[in-house]
Amino acid sequence: MGKIVISTNVTLDGVVQDPDGKEDFDRGGWFTEFGNKDIPAWAELETQEALEAEALLLGRRSDEWFASRWMSREGVWADRLNSMPKYIVSGTLEQPRWNRNATVLRGDVVKEISELKQKVTGEILVYASYQLGRALIEHDLADELRLTTYPVVLGGGARLFGDFPSRKPARLIDVRALGEGLVFYAYAFVR
Repeated sequence: MGKIVISTNVTLDGVVQDPDGKEDFDRGGWFTEFGNKDIPAWAELETQEALEAEALLLGRRSDEWFASRWMSREGVWADRLNSMPKYIVSGTLEQPRWNRNATVLRGDVVKEISELKQKVTGEILVYASYQLGRALIEHDLADELRLTTYPVVLGGGARLFGDFPSRKPARLIDVRALGEGLVFYAYAFVR
């Protein structure tokens, strides 16, 4: 059975919006501005995570974002991301942009992802895809949450967590410093 792992970068106040500053958000660009010297340690962690995963699960906009940045790259991390199976959740997408080994999941998201978890053995990584991530958490489909926290409070912007109809308890399973300023946390959701 597959294990869904949401893995994302986040500010101290939980903002996930526009980390690279290319979405015209006035507080965007925090990824490099506040993580620059620690990016090598972060990249090492992310590469290992991708090597251990079996598939990627993305929303439509994240498929476009990642495809535009990763399809032309080379190296261990890029080769792994480009070659692994990708599942794109969308009711409107005809052809995924990141088209190597990609399948579009349509219809009832909860049903489709529950079936995917039965089909895939190993970790299914969710990068970015914040609307999808919220739905996975709300419907108890996410098994683990991995956050790399950047040392800045933005004071506004889209956050990973929204309003949920019930509490979602989690247990800390890993924490470590990445370089001098980033902190990695991993939590397992407790059912």
